[in-house]
Amino acid sequence: MPARNPYPTAAAFMPDRLTMSALREAVQHCEGCPLYANATQAVFGEGKLGSDVMLVGETPGDQEDLAGAPFVGPAGKLLDRALDEAGIDRSKTYVTNAVKHFKWRSRGARRIHDKPTWTEQMACRPWVEAEIALVKPRALVLMGATAAQSLLGKSFRVTQNRGTPLDSDLAELVTATIHPSAVLRSDDREAMFAGLVADLRIAR
Repeated sequence: MPARNPYPTAAAFMPDRLTMSALREAVQHCEGCPLYANATQAVFGEGKLGSDVMLVGETPGDQEDLAGAPFVGPAGKLLDRALDEAGIDRSKTYVTNAVKHFKWRSRGARRIHDKPTWTEQMACRPWVEAEIALVKPRALVLMGATAAQSLLGKSFRVTQNRGTPLDSDLAELVTATIHPSAVLRSDDREAMFAGLVADLRIAR
């Protein structure tokens, strides 16, 4: 028997009518898991309904938490470069995260990203499922383990299945790749960046 999620989950905070504007407003009141308590705000997705490509990252970072927008920090700038090289116009994509609140731990005066637990991921899943349902992307790109596992299951391994079409009914094409922040942490950024671009090209 699967373990019971100890949190109320986002389901209790979803609006009655699923529109993007209603979701954006409702997410700011979500207390579906403890992460809301230490975050500045919820960070919802950005982009147009009907975007062919939807990109799902893991969680907001420090700068995203402060700005209230996804992928505006260093990882976001690197993603912009990777999308450009892959031939994908970011302005025509929908970009979001699997978890909407920034999870962090202190390191001196800095707030360092901390990986959400499985139950925190599952508590937040109704938001990203609603975004997928409204955007209806043709291609869904899951960036990083948290994003991929949140939507494809806990046993999914990005390192083993990246850059290939995956068996999923979430979109016409579903694929996974590394998170742009993994490139920034790598000792071989050039090779990691090239790999990210190659993975993104299958969504083009």
